[in-house]
Amino acid sequence: MTYFKKLACVGELLEEGLKRYPQNIAFIEVNRDKETARLTYEYFRSQALKLANQIHLDVTPGSHGAILMSNQSRWPLCATAIFWCGGIVVPLDYKLTPKEQRALLAHSESKILFIEWPIYERWIKEGIDFPSNLRVIVSEVPSVFPTAKRFEGSTRAPVIDHDRWEQLFETNDSNEPMFKKVNRSREDIACIVYSSGTGGTPKGCMLTHGNYLAQAEVLAKMFPIKPNDRYFSVLPTNHAIDFMCGFLLPLQFGSAVVHQRTLRPEFLAATMKTYGISHMALVPLLLKAFENKIRGEIDQKSKLVQKILYALMKFNRLITYRKPWYAFSKILFRPIHSAFGGRLRLMFAGGAFVDARTAEFFYALGLPVAIGYGLTESGTVLTVNNIHPFRADTVGQPIEGVALEIKNPDRAGIGEVWVKGPTLMKGYFKEPELTQEVLLGGWLKTGDIGQVDSTGHLKLFGRSKNMIVTEGGKNIYPEDVEALFGSIDQVEELCVFSTSFVWPGTDLKKEKLFMVVRSKSGEQDKNL
Repeated sequence: MTYFKKLACVGELLEEGLKRYPQNIAFIEVNRDKETARLTYEYFRSQALKLANQIHLDVTPGSHGAILMSNQSRWPLCATAIFWCGGIVVPLDYKLTPKEQRALLAHSESKILFIEWPIYERWIKEGIDFPSNLRVIVSEVPSVFPTAKRFEGSTRAPVIDHDRWEQLFETNDSNEPMFKKVNRSREDIACIVYSSGTGGTPKGCMLTHGNYLAQAEVLAKMFPIKPNDRYFSVLPTNHAIDFMCGFLLPLQFGSAVVHQRTLRPEFLAATMKTYGISHMALVPLLLKAFENKIRGEIDQKSKLVQKILYALMKFNRLITYRKPWYAFSKILFRPIHSAFGGRLRLMFAGGAFVDARTAEFFYALGLPVAIGYGLTESGTVLTVNNIHPFRADTVGQPIEGVALEIKNPDRAGIGEVWVKGPTLMKGYFKEPELTQEVLLGGWLKTGDIGQVDSTGHLKLFGRSKNMIVTEGGKNIYPEDVEALFGSIDQVEELCVFSTSFVWPGTDLKKEKLFMVVRSKSGEQDKNL
């Protein structure tokens, strides 16, 4: 798409999209069953300008600004302001412990931190101090401070000595910038994203503006977005998938992003139904929870109805073999589609291995799941199943511009996955030696074990560090074994590993393959 090619940076990308659809809804905030905010593109842009006016002395071109918030419209608002100041966004995971967050914040050398009150409160409670020379802006500060009893055991008093979010917007009513917007080049760093994706200690992946623009161009072509679409932001926005699908892409095409402050399944389902969600990205665990809920409701039907439903699923799978037929599938399974809002066209799944049977189950219902594969080191996605035709047994083919090779393959063609393309990071922040270990001649060593079939689809088996070699020289991939036994209904969770053990007649030098299984409540182990 020529539109993306003419852009130089993410800040310019956001500015173009926000000006194109001023009256469209950009973000909808929901807390359980109550809508708390609704922002138009024009209002979002004006707020981002006001925020940029307040921080441009702290966030100079090339300096770092960290965001530590849960899913909400303030997150992309902060990121937009940082980009317009020419800064580098540092997304931090709000699910980490305060000590872990503090360590990453210090490593990032950020000049400013946007943090919400519940997270700030945990820092205070655990006695965590903020780095010196750091401007801290706290959102959602309660009007009445909690009593000291709430912070029992803390060495700090519950007094906020940093800037409050609301105060930033009280001193400047102008929608026009008092600062000059700074456009960066495609080679400049846009974000430093911390990841443990290639194993070990979290590392700051330096991703450029060109990385994100190249990714946005390809995904927009593969999965077109319309102005009346609504994306459900379930994954944290600091996650690579949501950063792209729940922030950068929707704002280019006039669509809205819906945030829900709770992840309780009943409220997620209600939100999807209320707002007519068309797209969402989710982790396999949540996808499995949706499947279990649907199967549970089917199991409550009579045997005859169950047979009819499963027969219709087989029929729909046959009819939609080459590509989805949403209208037809919706007629066959109207109650199920209605439960998901009646407009759901596509779910993106990634971040972990997706059970092929789960993906097949949803496709048979006319609710396609696009299975993808990517690393933080490579932007959002490297391969994806574009569902034309749908396949659940692989993570798809390389996206446009990405080259993929299997290094040192065995007889079955299984080896380490190496990739090359316009979305690869520049390297790890302040870690040149680690960078040299994973980036070789323009190729990224993923550390993942895979195989490419005759159609160019990639099948993953697991991490190279997880591979177990038996006494007979056979390679065992724990993820494969776990997927096989994990499909048994009575299994709650399991773990596969190799170890040596003390037992009469055993050799301590030889490791054996073990599996620890926890059955579901009420199930007898003998039934497994």
